[in-house]
Amino acid sequence: METAFLGLDTSNYTTSLSLTAADGAILLNAKRLLPVKEGEVGLRQQNALFEHTKNLPALFEENAALLSRFRVAAIGVSARPRDAEGSYMPCFLAGVSAASAAASSAGIPLFRFSHQAGHIRAALSGAGLEPEGRFTALHVSGGTTEMLLAKKTPDGYDTRITGGTLDLCAGQAIDRTGVMLGFPFPCGRYLEEAALTCTGTLPRPRISVHDRTFNLSGLQNLAEKDYLRYGDKARTSLFVLEFIAASLKWIIEAQLASFGAMPVLCAGGVMSNSIIKRRLAGIKGIAFAPPELSADNAVGIALLARDRWLAEQGDGYGA
Repeated sequence: METAFLGLDTSNYTTSLSLTAADGAILLNAKRLLPVKEGEVGLRQQNALFEHTKNLPALFEENAALLSRFRVAAIGVSARPRDAEGSYMPCFLAGVSAASAAASSAGIPLFRFSHQAGHIRAALSGAGLEPEGRFTALHVSGGTTEMLLAKKTPDGYDTRITGGTLDLCAGQAIDRTGVMLGFPFPCGRYLEEAALTCTGTLPRPRISVHDRTFNLSGLQNLAEKDYLRYGDKARTSLFVLEFIAASLKWIIEAQLASFGAMPVLCAGGVMSNSIIKRRLAGIKGIAFAPPELSADNAVGIALLARDRWLAEQGDGYGA
């Protein structure tokens, strides 16, 4: 029976289950979005925890036939948002509980990682990157908009925040604009689809940036004013995405100016947006993962468990 590695991730908006082979091949990337009521822009933690508790057994049951074909050697789980002291969100307790029970009953190792480390590992796999030294990781999602100086370690990644938003996350700005325009939550896909139909020319956005940081708190008001003035959903959608893209481009270039040339990895759901990717594509060394490995997923967690298990087996770190 072939060896495989299981990964679980229970972020604030997605329940994810993944299985990867010993050679790193992705065998399963299953996920379920958590339901958000119409007109709302997020979930309370207790609601997210409840929905994950319902989703996890269903995901295991739906994929039982595939899972039974492999010998799971280790399980990985996202236990915290990021690798920092005090980093905690209740929604990750659902994944930890399920993973702990599965690992104990099977008598196999359980490895705990951060949600952010999982994003980075999945994006590296999707982009085909294996940086030997430090690299820049841009983690841009509904709950995080950070630029990191990163380096691989046995437990995931050694990261230092070097830039990002000072207030609103990019995903929050997108979702708040989308809800205002009447789009379903999460709004990223709908905002992108609308923006791609815009036929007009927008002026260069006047972004709020300083060194390697930027502000997005004023973007919501600017978007509301734009929509009130023009009444054009496509134009307002494009305006918001161009504003975010210009802000990200500024801080990436400032990062490379400060720390020198290095790979720039883009991770997180926002970084699967085609408009933002197109605006950043000219930056030397930048790399993007496919959307399924950029948005929330458990593939990176499964791969981190694989890396750790192989290292402990003496097959070579990161083999």
